[in-house]
Amino acid sequence: MAEQEKAEKPAKPEQTPMQRALPGLLVAGSLGGVGIVMVSLLSLVAPQAEDSSGTLAAAKTEPTKVEVVNAGAFVLAETVGPGGENVPLTAARPEASPPLAAAPFVSPFTPAKTKTAKAKVKPIRIKIPKIKVNAPIGAVGMTKGKLGVPPLSKPGLTGWYNSAPLPGDIGPAIINGHVSTRQGPAVFQRLRELAKGDQIYVYRSDKKVARFTVSGIEQAGKKAFPTSRVYGSTNDSQLRLITCGGVFSSKDHHYSDNIIVYATLSKKKG
Repeated sequence: MAEQEKAEKPAKPEQTPMQRALPGLLVAGSLGGVGIVMVSLLSLVAPQAEDSSGTLAAAKTEPTKVEVVNAGAFVLAETVGPGGENVPLTAARPEASPPLAAAPFVSPFTPAKTKTAKAKVKPIRIKIPKIKVNAPIGAVGMTKGKLGVPPLSKPGLTGWYNSAPLPGDIGPAIINGHVSTRQGPAVFQRLRELAKGDQIYVYRSDKKVARFTVSGIEQAGKKAFPTSRVYGSTNDSQLRLITCGGVFSSKDHHYSDNIIVYATLSKKKG
């Protein structure tokens, strides 16, 4: 009976190679699907970058140039930078020295022999061809450790710190000016455009003319002003130009930073 039943069962059709391989393919497909899902999830988590063809690709491990610049935005430079077109201005480290001269030094003017004679000599005009500055120079002093500035009512006037050396004499001469007033741009509105190698001319009341060559420029926070680098004594004739920069506070009517230009005497007349 058993044999009869066995004989009556229909014979199984012979399986094709594809049919025999189908279970394995289904398992592989399932595993592959899991892999695809995992890759997709990782791609959502990983940062994406657009390649040159316009398609998205996984971000490279090496930072881009922009990332490198941004990464160093809060790291003070070892030296004062040269400035230049499209070059962001940053502050140098507090202990950094003034930048090296961009042109050979020339010896300072011979100072007047008496105090009376010295008192009569003053800087009277400054010219900076690159940024079209041709401005008179007044005098400013220091009050409670704060350097004075020209009157806001005279946006075209610059101010020489009259306790510092004369421009062209030995030591650092200091001249400042406003970047803007409520009436609009002021005398040093374009000062940040200066760069290493640019020329500055200072005319004096004794008919002497001092030509300075820019050696560097920086933007420093007013709360971290590089006092030693700006006012520190030097063995040659140097010049510092100062104006405001950074973020303007409409509440306090002040800028957050200072733009500082460093220059050295490179030619003299008179």
